[in-house]
Amino acid sequence: MCYTQSRFKALLSACVMSLIATAGWSQSLTWLGTLPGGNRSEAWGVSADGAVVVGVARDAAGYSRAFRWTASGGMQDLGTLGGNSSGAYGVSADGAVVVGVAYNAAGQWRAFRWTASGGMQDLGTLGGDWSEAYGVSADGAVVVGWAFTVSVQQRAFRWTASGGMRNLGRLGGRYSWANGVSADGAVVVGSAENAAGQRRAFRWTASGGMQDLGTLPSGYWSEASDVSADGSVVVGWAENADWQDRAFRWTASGGMQDLGTLPGYDRSYATDVSADGSVVVGWAKNVVGQRRAFRWTASRGMEDLNTTYASLLTNGSELRGAYAISPDGRYIVGSGYNAATGRNEAFLLDTRCTLDGDVNGDGIVDDADLLIVLFNFGNRCP
Repeated sequence: MCYTQSRFKALLSACVMSLIATAGWSQSLTWLGTLPGGNRSEAWGVSADGAVVVGVARDAAGYSRAFRWTASGGMQDLGTLGGNSSGAYGVSADGAVVVGVAYNAAGQWRAFRWTASGGMQDLGTLGGDWSEAYGVSADGAVVVGWAFTVSVQQRAFRWTASGGMRNLGRLGGRYSWANGVSADGAVVVGSAENAAGQRRAFRWTASGGMQDLGTLPSGYWSEASDVSADGSVVVGWAENADWQDRAFRWTASGGMQDLGTLPGYDRSYATDVSADGSVVVGWAKNVVGQRRAFRWTASRGMEDLNTTYASLLTNGSELRGAYAISPDGRYIVGSGYNAATGRNEAFLLDTRCTLDGDVNGDGIVDDADLLIVLFNFGNRCP
């Protein structure tokens, strides 16, 4: 009995030491650079696996160009529709479909949908001469944004290959635009003017139409930037009682929740949300215009990414804006200052904390992992 207890204690100690000795973190920060000869870039979308990032970068001539970045291929200029400028603002889950806006040969901005095989496709307008795309469904089949009508009225749209560009209406005011769409393309969010001339965040469905999400208590306006995979959680920003812009998270049951801001900053803006609605990213701004990227969760509140991931930043570098997050909340992209190059650049932040001793993958090395090791001690794969 004593021998058995001693052996068990020795084995336990060995396992604990092994878990401690092999613990490590795989978090990383990648600065994406810019196009050849350019001097700045910013990232606005990321694929589900973090392998593809899209955004806007300056070229050697100083024009803004839509880009698609991969680790193996670097930053690819997606071109234009015949003009000199473009920008990419959304990407499908697999990274194959990119949407955004580009100048055509007539000098008109047009919403586009890009694929490697088809190139940049002009999605047209609602009868006017201008359109812009900002969101795309997970499979790349549904695109949302805004376009001018024949009477030069700005309207949110939802585009599909079979149905073309559909006008989503308004809230009684003069304009509307769409910024985000659910994974299946069924829920669209954005902003519209109401009959009182107030800009309001909206949530649209085919059955319910455009729903006014209101604003923060005593606030005047709001805007929705994106929505969770199932369409139940909406994020954006709204005015509070002190006339300050504040990031919000909205649900049908809880209404519009003020997410606060970072210490020393009086404004905040939520730009994207994870698939399950639990992780929100964005940026905070102070009175002198300084910006800091943030991540919000219910358990931690709003955290400065520069503080949380300080070990990944070289001296003088800053993460100034977080603009998109992968569905699982692991990858965050945006823009910041890269002190090594002295440029404002797009970044890709991998927040995954992988501990080698985390056997069950819950992000913690604890007794549950140890028990798994003990119960399987001596087993072999066939």
